[in-house]
Amino acid sequence: MSRPQFPEAVYRLKSDEPFNFACHPGVPCFTDCCKMLELALTPYDVLRMRRGTGLTSQQLHDQYIIEERGEQDMFPKYYLTMIDDGQASCAFVDKEKGCAIYSHRPGACRAYPLGRAAVRTRSGELHQHFVLMKESHCKGFAESVEQTPEKYSQDQDLVSYNRFNDAIATLIQHDKIRQGLFMPNDEQLRFYTLALYNIDVFRAQVHAGTLNIGEVPSSVLDNDEELLLFAIDWLKDLYFQS
Repeated sequence: MSRPQFPEAVYRLKSDEPFNFACHPGVPCFTDCCKMLELALTPYDVLRMRRGTGLTSQQLHDQYIIEERGEQDMFPKYYLTMIDDGQASCAFVDKEKGCAIYSHRPGACRAYPLGRAAVRTRSGELHQHFVLMKESHCKGFAESVEQTPEKYSQDQDLVSYNRFNDAIATLIQHDKIRQGLFMPNDEQLRFYTLALYNIDVFRAQVHAGTLNIGEVPSSVLDNDEELLLFAIDWLKDLYFQS
């Protein structure tokens, strides 16, 4: 089996392999990476951004999120809206102060310059692989701080983000999807957005009993993280158990 070919300046790393990198206001390119980018948002990104902004999930959608679904996309994709300032800047970034929602920033922002892929075997074992995106415009690589993918992931609180993203993967990479045995209808697509990206409305509808889910423990309904995991399992049952 041939090894994957990576683009120039992208290098595969072992989880304990060292590299030098740090980002802080003293780095000349500070916040430059927050411009001219296409930032895809995961369900857990949106959940955390609600906390950082104080907005509801619906308000966040209305003000800061773009929904797209191409002809080849099974599910819609969600992106952060950028400011029309000629540089397509992130709405939450200030040149001097940095990110206004730093403690709740999206996973892709936390991970840079690392990339991670996780593959779950049929036996259920999870294998993760890392790459380093060593782009020439980023001056953070000139810093003397030594990192490893494992250490950097822990320092950036990526462990929490990866947990939920891996859970989402069990839905969107389900065997029935891989085998071409499932295609969501309009109602199933609506439930996808509702349960994963609009958790406040999902919670309200579960409370009201309008989704025919049955009784959900308050320990789940009152906890965002537990409710998101519940939503993933509910969608898997809805899509693949019929």
